[in-house]
Amino acid sequence: MQTLRTPDERFRDLPEFPYIPSYSEISDDDGGLLRVAWIDEGPPDADPVLLLHGEPSWSFLYRRMIPVLTAAGHRVVCPDLVGFGRSDKPARIEDHSYARHVEWMRALAFDVLDLSRVTLVGQDWGGLIGLRLAAEHPERFARIVVANTGLPTGDIPMPEIWWQFRTAIQNLPTIDVGRFVASGCRRPVGDAVRAAYDAPFPDDTYCAGPRAMPGLVPTTPDDPAAAANRSAWKALCASETPMLVAFSDGDPITGAMAGIFRREMRGAQGVEHPVIADAGHFLQEDAGEELAAAIVEFLRGR
Repeated sequence: MQTLRTPDERFRDLPEFPYIPSYSEISDDDGGLLRVAWIDEGPPDADPVLLLHGEPSWSFLYRRMIPVLTAAGHRVVCPDLVGFGRSDKPARIEDHSYARHVEWMRALAFDVLDLSRVTLVGQDWGGLIGLRLAAEHPERFARIVVANTGLPTGDIPMPEIWWQFRTAIQNLPTIDVGRFVASGCRRPVGDAVRAAYDAPFPDDTYCAGPRAMPGLVPTTPDDPAAAANRSAWKALCASETPMLVAFSDGDPITGAMAGIFRREMRGAQGVEHPVIADAGHFLQEDAGEELAAAIVEFLRGR
């Protein structure tokens, strides 16, 4: 598998992001190795909060949440998905699959870091991957936070705005990642922050991950990932693992999932679920402190 690695100088002087990354190599599922990056902050002996970002962002998205969580005494582990951030980037769209992304994060979280008593926080693809991990390895997870995400099986149509996003990011000659993130926010996103979202992608050759991910979302019942997601959904519905549903009030892509999670998930019953106000799809960017405070309160009560 051919991979690219973003030069370190692209990540200098990032606003509000002083964190030093850790690195490890995992199998690329093709006979080679991938270097994966993550942030590890807070007390090392505390139960970990695993923050998983989505498409087309990276761990920078969680920069305003990390201080709130660590100040409350929690360990924060915040990886960059393969193809994003400081992690290695498979150069071909075909190198990306849903199953591989689940396995790559499983290998990091459990084989490399040996995390247990995990609180998952998943947004966008962070939920699509993280919820599979929580369903398939329930003994590793103590709590789940879903935030503007889902677990699609291809049995329910995706909203039209998502199809528009998929068409754009697959077909545009070049991808302006910072613009895409800003368009998914309710509050203004400054130029320096947009540039930080662009940082992992010096040119379009680095963008196979962002281009691939929309095509990996199951949109038909016979999608390669549909059966595994149905099994995961069934397991999570029956699970007693406490679940916080913390969606924003302004996400046209996943907003409808909030009520379904609250209604269908056994672990979500009896939990007071917040609605994060004045926030769009990227609620960590719009309202990271508010989301982190809701998670701290959830962890305090459990």
